[in-house]
Amino acid sequence: MDSSIPINRRHKAVGTLGHDSGHDGSYPPRMRREIVVPPSGMHRTTEAAGRSTLRAPKPAFRTTKTSQKLKILPEEDGGPGTDVDEYLGLTGVYDQVEHMRGAQGLRDEINRLKSLPPGSLPRVTAYATASSYTMTQLFKWIESRKGQNDTAPKLLDECIYTPFVYGPSEAIAINMEEDLIDTDTHAVKFYESYVPIKSEVFLFDYGVAVVWGMTEQHEREFLRELESFEVEKVDEDDIETEELEFYINSKAQSRIYNDVISLRTTKGHMAKLAISHAIAQATKLSLYEGLVDETIEATRYIPQRMAESGTVEMTRKGLIKKIGQLFIMRVNVNLVSNILDTPEIFWSEPTLQPLYMAIREYLEIPQRVEIMNHRVSVISDLLDMLNGHLNGMHG
Repeated sequence: MDSSIPINRRHKAVGTLGHDSGHDGSYPPRMRREIVVPPSGMHRTTEAAGRSTLRAPKPAFRTTKTSQKLKILPEEDGGPGTDVDEYLGLTGVYDQVEHMRGAQGLRDEINRLKSLPPGSLPRVTAYATASSYTMTQLFKWIESRKGQNDTAPKLLDECIYTPFVYGPSEAIAINMEEDLIDTDTHAVKFYESYVPIKSEVFLFDYGVAVVWGMTEQHEREFLRELESFEVEKVDEDDIETEELEFYINSKAQSRIYNDVISLRTTKGHMAKLAISHAIAQATKLSLYEGLVDETIEATRYIPQRMAESGTVEMTRKGLIKKIGQLFIMRVNVNLVSNILDTPEIFWSEPTLQPLYMAIREYLEIPQRVEIMNHRVSVISDLLDMLNGHLNGMHG
């Protein structure tokens, strides 16, 4: 990635789009937000209950943040014992509840989870903290923490994976048994147990960290330690996040529902890598979605004034500056398009790609990219119009 081209909202040229308002920061005022680390809590309803009341409301760039949607995760038929096969199973991706053990069984399982106290489920949290990370130095630092944090880093193309343990962690495992009394309805009883897990992190070279199984406090500590390896750091109150949770159910097909991921086992990391790739891309995409929205909002007045007065009420210097800002915006979106391509690791690990694609679809990345590109075309039209006006002024 070309570090000479800024790709986050810390750049002054982007931050000064629109009217001068006395705002003294580099970020557009509307994008200012409070706190970084989200609270624990699995109660995710259409009102987004359980989320922090301290964080200012953010636009929901995907509908699955505010609606309940089920995505059955694909699996790969194959022999037992491999890391991937324990997570994967069917060859297709299905949204229908009927492909579970039954709609009632799924509702019972979800209701069981919702009856647990907030924060009972381990977290999966992604943070877009920088333009990029210095991966070589970061890898060496993680290696040096083996004795302290039980690290074992692996470089997987554009990602560093490692366990990173601050303290004991555990995950809820949902156990199911058929009701032997009511055999006609095939009813299923649920009970939970707890299994030990190691917290894990996936660090992507484009500045996103995906953390599995850490407490909120340990996430904060890890992010502080990560700061030394960030390039073009994002201000804390502008960090984009994705907040999910997970649990274990070895008897049911893996799925994601209402931002809660069900896995069949805690073993291995490759399936989590596939899931993390999609989550990281969605988090980075949110940065650009906000930037595009802010740019359109901040320049909305220009064509309106042209329609009213027949001219752009800007000096030549101001016009050139605005053209430069819009050009940087368009370059930035082109850069994120490369980030959102299918990761190269799926060429060598093709069995992981269906799982990655399923999470990508759940997070609505294809639809969001299409909408963003359409909105960028509006910016491009404005850029062409201003260039034409500038040429007219020069003539």
